[in-house]
Amino acid sequence: MNRFPITRRTLLAGAAAGAATLATPSILRAQDRSLKVGVYGGYFKDAFDANIFPAFTEATGIAVESVAEPTGEAWLIQLQQAARARQAPADVSMMSQVSMRKGIAGDLWAKLDSARIENIGDILPPFMLKYADGGLAGVGAVAWYITLVTNTDAYPEPPESWAVMWDPANKQKLGLLALVSNSFLLEVTATTFFGGTDILSTDEGILKVMAKLAELKPNVQLWYRDEAQFEQALKSGEIPMGQYYHDVTGLAAADGFPVRSTFPKEGGISDSGCWAVTKASTKLDEAHEFINYMTQPKIQGLLARKVGTAPVIARSKLDLTDEEFNAVSSEIPPIVPRYDIYIEKSDWLNQKWTELIVG
Repeated sequence: MNRFPITRRTLLAGAAAGAATLATPSILRAQDRSLKVGVYGGYFKDAFDANIFPAFTEATGIAVESVAEPTGEAWLIQLQQAARARQAPADVSMMSQVSMRKGIAGDLWAKLDSARIENIGDILPPFMLKYADGGLAGVGAVAWYITLVTNTDAYPEPPESWAVMWDPANKQKLGLLALVSNSFLLEVTATTFFGGTDILSTDEGILKVMAKLAELKPNVQLWYRDEAQFEQALKSGEIPMGQYYHDVTGLAAADGFPVRSTFPKEGGISDSGCWAVTKASTKLDEAHEFINYMTQPKIQGLLARKVGTAPVIARSKLDLTDEEFNAVSSEIPPIVPRYDIYIEKSDWLNQKWTELIVG
């Protein structure tokens, strides 16, 4: 299936090879003021180049040179190395939550002035990242969701809760993401059975959650890294239930496949990227104008319509129709990943995940 130019898989897994090369400016005028903006490569960047950056230049007179970021933490490493040489491969970058936090730990990001971001009060709290002293390091750019998906031929009624994955009736029927750091199944289990993610604050609590998660292992047919493999199995009904990306599932349903995406009562898993400015940039004024522009309700709506991402501001501020909003998001409070544990306990988590869950 041809993917939405804008889906989360394009964001985090399918960036173009040889990313990090400068593209031609989105608009070739306004050369007196310019800004290099890093976004995930491939179709995602193409959608920004076509629909977002020209409108920003039109509104502000600031020309944009878009930079295709490589996937994972490779871009963070490039920014850190460049900063030591006082260079900025991009002034503003869209950074994953884990990379944002590692950049904060390394004092990489310039502190932003919230007074210069007009709609700062509308941005939902999970999408604001700060230094320990309260200085603003990153502001929400876009969000996406992992939800509970089902084949409608196998499950005529939508499930209500993540807990259905543990039902013995679903033996060998699940497809789940294979990595502790991208499945966020610890958070799903903690929210569903332990009242929230606070239990993940200690090693003992994490092991309790893993023990509960291990109970559903007989129901798992596939721990997947290749998203296309699960997508095909879901559409055919071979693996009729699992966790997957809300946007992709909606596209498959629109193409006539018997699949649905459900936000369980505990919430979908919210993941996101932030705008951040490297301290090596000399364009902090222009960067503030860019972030201010991108957090406007009308631009968040444009992103939802043209880039397929979920808004990072309150629903009440948006002009999206119910259909448009539900295509990318939900009013059910989300499950927010405990990004901190994946930074602080990375090796230990991977070891225990292999031992207890996927090994």
